[in-house]
Amino acid sequence: MEINDLKCKMVAVLGFGQEGKAVTTYLLKHGIKPVLFDARPWDEWEEKDKQYIRDLGVNFIFHPDWLKEFKGFDVAFRSPGIRLVDINEATKKLRVKPTVTSQTKWFFEHCSCRIIGVTGTKGKGTTATLISEILKSKSQTQNSKFHTYLTGNIGNIQPFEILDDLKQDDWVVYELSSFQLQDLERSPHIGVVLMTTSEHLDYHSDTEEYLQAKMPIVKFQSSEDFAVINADYPGSMEIGQQGSGEKYYLSRKGEVEKGCYVKDGQLIVKNVANKNFQFPISNFKLRGEHNLENISAAVIAGALAEADKGTIIKVVSDFKGLEHRLEFVAEKNGIKFYNDSFSTTPETAIAAIRSFTEPLIVILGGSSKNADFSELAKEVATAENIKALILVGQEASKIKEAVGKVGKFKGHLLEGARSMEEIFKQIKKYARSGDVVLLSPACASFGMFKNYKDRGEQFKIFVGNFE
Repeated sequence: MEINDLKCKMVAVLGFGQEGKAVTTYLLKHGIKPVLFDARPWDEWEEKDKQYIRDLGVNFIFHPDWLKEFKGFDVAFRSPGIRLVDINEATKKLRVKPTVTSQTKWFFEHCSCRIIGVTGTKGKGTTATLISEILKSKSQTQNSKFHTYLTGNIGNIQPFEILDDLKQDDWVVYELSSFQLQDLERSPHIGVVLMTTSEHLDYHSDTEEYLQAKMPIVKFQSSEDFAVINADYPGSMEIGQQGSGEKYYLSRKGEVEKGCYVKDGQLIVKNVANKNFQFPISNFKLRGEHNLENISAAVIAGALAEADKGTIIKVVSDFKGLEHRLEFVAEKNGIKFYNDSFSTTPETAIAAIRSFTEPLIVILGGSSKNADFSELAKEVATAENIKALILVGQEASKIKEAVGKVGKFKGHLLEGARSMEEIFKQIKKYARSGDVVLLSPACASFGMFKNYKDRGEQFKIFVGNFE
């Protein structure tokens, strides 16, 4: 199906968030007037958003029971947060069911250039950005005439904003969540599978469904494509074995025959696009052992995209990482503050804690994602450098209970803070010169904060005012 085929069809856009707006703009650009659906009631939208929607000149149905009105459509563009199971349930009795697609699915079917797709439970944004930086540097230093676009979950560019302008030699680096991947029928030319454990169990029924949703990252690859797989996680390996793409592996725990691994303080690249080289990890500005996995994946992908050794080493060594991801904020009175607000799972909080040997004050907690905190509790109890835990939000009691079951934690357990201001009052009481204060919540942010960005920004504001 091509874009012009939609002009004579009834088209719906399901969900009018950032992605729904991008889809609507793209359709209108091509002379197609969709009907908009969203579960948020009309009276809850801000006036500027209402006016924006009115100015579009399209029909819209905004209320919690919108699925009951979803009838008579030929094609529907699903936003990532709209579950396929809910759409299928709503349309099962219809004589003619709509073709359900998405911005991501349509993009993959109509993209004229090569795509590097990146998925995983965590690390997607960091890895995708680093790959993009390597390719951008390649185009400058190796005198290659192509453009690199960073899109998907990260970046300021929506996929439909660039789709019509892409040239055959361009590269698109696409960060992909399970929500975006689950109904794809094409895989990227280079599919990167990072650390994959479990997440979004409030969306997926169980971990196996979550892994199945991610499999299209490599499932439809041919022998001319490439899969980059984190060999240290069973979930990543299960996904990575799909498809016919040539397999490359990365590991922090052992050597690999084709790919990248860490050994004796070196990042070693072996048999990747006829490249073999190594360079010291002491040169990296990114902190945290888990980031060695992200760097390794980016190095492999960059080499497969024909970036040379010098370009890869320089870009990796200079890369400082992303905001809200183990971000160094400031040092105040000898106390260092790190913002890892993007950490919404126990696994990423564990990784952040392991990045430090200094005395730690760790801020944990937030809203529920049905996570299991047992491994995080073990890490907290056995890490001799954690002097205090500040537990906040809905999951504070669950984390406290998990730590209590381990029974070895000797630091302070601080509770009751209901705002960032109250959190910093607790920090002020216990932090001393030489300490590190780490915001790595292991939970979603809703409740006390709008989102992880709001949580991280508030943290940085209070760091700036810390005396």
